Amino acid sequence: MPGDTALARALALVRDLRARCPWDRVQTRDTLRPYLVEEALELDQALKQDDAARLRDELGDLLLHVAFQIVIGEERGEFDAETVTRALEEKMRRRHPHLFELGDKPLSWELGKRETGKAKRGVLDGLPAALPPLLMAYRLQERAAGVGFDWPDATGPMEKVKEETVELEAEMRDAGSGMREALQDEIGDLLFAVVNLARKLAIDPRAALEGANAKFTRRFEAVERLAEHRGVDLGRAGLADLDRLWDEVKAAEGGSRRHGRQGTS
Repeated sequence: MPGDTALARALALVRDLRARCPWDRVQTRDTLRPYLVEEALELDQALKQDDAARLRDELGDLLLHVAFQIVIGEERGEFDAETVTRALEEKMRRRHPHLFELGDKPLSWELGKRETGKAKRGVLDGLPAALPPLLMAYRLQERAAGVGFDWPDATGPMEKVKEETVELEAEMRDAGSGMREALQDEIGDLLFAVVNLARKLAIDPRAALEGANAKFTRRFEAVERLAEHRGVDLGRAGLADLDRLWDEVKAAEGGSRRHGRQGTS
């Protein structure tokens, strides 16, 4: 690899750090894993905020981790930047046969993965077990949809959400000994259905929930300020009083007048 490329400079930096810095020298794949996860999440936040300066810095931090893992691979005689890049190029050619004169039609991403490389793996194989549950649900559904197991539009998922809500209500009326486990199961089904509905509406469920969390936080903090201004002790105030404060905050924002305790609407 030419020494003046960006990746080559990053690799040279890591090699130098490994040679001269005691902390960098002792790092292993396992010790770097928590930092890699942290950097990936910070990059995700920068993407959400669309902050170009922060995005540049977070991409640099992630590049450092990529370079670290490549250098460790070099040291162990397993692979180097050239073999990593070549494997990537070959994989992308296989998955885009119509672009590289290897076939006459594009495949869906999931079908392409099954028909090339690790073709014998199941459709759902390979997802990291540590994925946050909300993202895991989205990716499971996305993979299944990639091989045709999907509703044609959002009508099906919307009906499924209604169906799961009815089933949850039925379990809530059941006072049997296994109620907690049954409720957990039904709530899981409902959440899974809501994620599927979001996917079919081209809505990122993580972004939607982040927005709802931010809205609830903003409004509840406003309720706290309003209560303090009026001398109301939140811990002693009744539910009706708290609802009135909540509705005042929503009205000030221009929101609807429906009750929203433990909710945002």
